[in-house]
Amino acid sequence: MRILFYLLSIVIANVVTAAFAPIQFGAFIVPMGTLFVGATFIFRDLVQNKYGRGKTYVFIFTALILSAIVSYLLGDTLMIVAASAISFLVAETTDTEIYSRLKLSFAWRVFCSGIVGGLLDSVIFVIIGLSPLGAGFLPWEAVPAAILGQFIVKTIIQMIGALILSQIHGIKDKQVVA
Repeated sequence: MRILFYLLSIVIANVVTAAFAPIQFGAFIVPMGTLFVGATFIFRDLVQNKYGRGKTYVFIFTALILSAIVSYLLGDTLMIVAASAISFLVAETTDTEIYSRLKLSFAWRVFCSGIVGGLLDSVIFVIIGLSPLGAGFLPWEAVPAAILGQFIVKTIIQMIGALILSQIHGIKDKQVVA
């Protein structure tokens, strides 16, 4: 089930991003799919927690291919597909490696690794995919706000996910002790 949620969150993020216009909060620009991108890091951590780091890379590669196919089928430009694939690969790999090495509670590992993954995903995707360097959808002046907006939303999703996982994990620990 974890693998299915992981893969679905990636597909849904692509579909929602393509189907809905970005939201603007003041200076911040946030594609609607960002809500689901934040969740992908949580689901990937759940997959890694169950299947280990080695198998997780198989699922990341599968998700990468699936994401690229969905983006292409949705009519995204080649630059957007490439930006999505590169940012996904870098962010998911970094998240995986940080999650593996942290000696913290499960919820803190999810939160900390997701923060770094979310930041990398936001920076790389916006610069390669949306800036004048990429597809040119955003002027350079709007790039920092786009990066920050996505990062803030992903961080909030990570925080909510970590809090929920902390509660669930805490309940499971109490049941084992009882």
